Amino acid sequence: MKSYNDALKILKKSSIKITDQYIKSTDSLNRICSENIYSKHNYPSADNSSVDGFAINARDTSGISKKKFKRFKIIGSISAGSKPFKKFLKRNQAVEIMTGGILPKGTNSIIPVEKSFLIKDKINRYMLIKQKFKKFENVRFKGSDFKKKDLLIKKNTLINSNHIMAFKTLGVGNIKVKKKINITFFSSGNEISEDNNIPSWKIRNSNHHYIKSLKNNFLFNFKNLGILKDKDEKKFYNKLNKILKSNTNIILTSGGVSKGKFDFIPLIIQKFKLSYFFKDVALRPGKPILFAKIKNKEKVIFGLPGNPMSSAACFRFFVIPYIINVLGKIREKPIRGVLINSFIKKKKFTRFAKSKLSTTKNGKILVEILKGQESFRVKSFIKSNIWALLPAGKSQFKKGDTVDCFSQNHFNQTFI
Repeated sequence: MKSYNDALKILKKSSIKITDQYIKSTDSLNRICSENIYSKHNYPSADNSSVDGFAINARDTSGISKKKFKRFKIIGSISAGSKPFKKFLKRNQAVEIMTGGILPKGTNSIIPVEKSFLIKDKINRYMLIKQKFKKFENVRFKGSDFKKKDLLIKKNTLINSNHIMAFKTLGVGNIKVKKKINITFFSSGNEISEDNNIPSWKIRNSNHHYIKSLKNNFLFNFKNLGILKDKDEKKFYNKLNKILKSNTNIILTSGGVSKGKFDFIPLIIQKFKLSYFFKDVALRPGKPILFAKIKNKEKVIFGLPGNPMSSAACFRFFVIPYIINVLGKIREKPIRGVLINSFIKKKKFTRFAKSKLSTTKNGKILVEILKGQESFRVKSFIKSNIWALLPAGKSQFKKGDTVDCFSQNHFNQTFI
C-alpha cells in the first residue's frame, strides 16, 4: 500500500500529452492558455478625459485666483465615442467634454463641471473659473494602463472572467489554449441505479452526476458509458479495448475496485500493457483507489471507490491534480487555517477531512473539522466548504494547529 505522496509522484511520471487549439478569447473561461498573451493595442487608445468637464490649456489659468477669475469661450462639445475635435484651441478657449472623450488639440487639462461656472450671452457660452489648474489634471494618458505588446497573461494561466474583460478591451481575438480533456465514465455494481424511485437494496448513482457537474469548473468533456454489472468482466474488457482507440484521455470508474467477490475492475485493467500502476493508498476516505497508465498510449485510468465521499475525495485529490499537471504543470497553493477543534486519525494514513472554513473579524482563518467523516455520509459534505488535508506521520491534530486546506470541488486558484 503506497503513501499519498508516493502515489502523487507516480501521477507526475505518468503525464499524457494534451494538444492545443485556437479559440475565441471570449469563449476561453476556465481554459489554460498555451502561450504568453500580449496586448494588441494601447489602452487607453488616446489621451482622454477622466471626468465630465471642460478641456482647456492649463497655461491659460496662470494668475487666476478667487479674486481674479477668468472667462473661457466654449467652442464645441465632445462626447465619449465621438470623433476627435478638428479645431485647434486658441488661448482662452474651452471645449465641453464628457468622460472618455478624446482631448482636443491645444488642450492638456480638464476642468470638472463642479469647479466651473457657466454664463452665456445672446450668441456664445462661456465658462468661468476661479483657480489655477495644473497641466494634465483629470487626463488619462494613451497607453497608461497597457501599451501595445505588453504581456497580458503568462503561459499556463487559468483564464478567468477578468482576463476575458481584458482580452476584449485590448483587442485580443483568438488565443491558443489546451484542448479540453476527454473523460469517459463507468459506474460499477448491481446495486447502482439511475432511477429516483428505488427499493432499499439499491443505491442512486450520485457519483456519476457529481463528477459530471464538475466539468463546468474545469471544462472537461464528460461521457457516461453506463453501469457495469457485477458479471460484466468481458463487457468491460471489450469496452476498454474500444476506448483505447478513441480520443478519450482519462477513463474513470466508480466502484468495483476494492477486494469484494465482484470487484473485477483491477484484474481487467491489469490484462492491458501498463507503464505505471498502483492500487490501494494509505488514505481516508478512498483507500482502494486505482491508477494505471496504458503503455504507449496517451490514456490513463482512475478507479475511484464507490462510496460517495471516497469517490469525491479521490477525484479532488488525484484526478484534479493529475489534470492540472497535464494541462500546465500548475501547482496548487493551500489555504492555511487554524483548527478550532481536535481530530485523531491513524498515523500512517493521510486524511481528507470534510471541514468548514471561516474568518474572524481580524482576518484570522479558522477551520472546523466536522462530525460525520465516514465515507458514506453526505450531510457533513453539504455543511462543509473546504477539505482539510491531514498528512501521514501524525495522528493527533489539536486545537490551534495549522492545517492545509483545499477548495471543495475545484483546485485552489492561487498558485506558486
